[in-house]
Amino acid sequence: MNQVHNEQTKLLATGLNNVAVAFVVIGGVTPVTAMSFGVTTAPRLSLGTAAFALAWFCTGLGLHWGARLALRSLRS
Repeated sequence: MNQVHNEQTKLLATGLNNVAVAFVVIGGVTPVTAMSFGVTTAPRLSLGTAAFALAWFCTGLGLHWGARLALRSLRS
């Protein structure tokens, strides 16, 4: 039974981490990349844009932290 629990916990942690990566890419990497390539529909660099990117990055960081916490429940 411990193996089933451990595999389900690892699957949960992997899923959370994948969502965390998506948050960082969507909210942080994509706008910065669009601005650097001069895409006309890219957001302008402003305090609001930076706050938006930071919020997405922090959400991704929180989800990643949650995935790490989930792994602490692994049984030996």
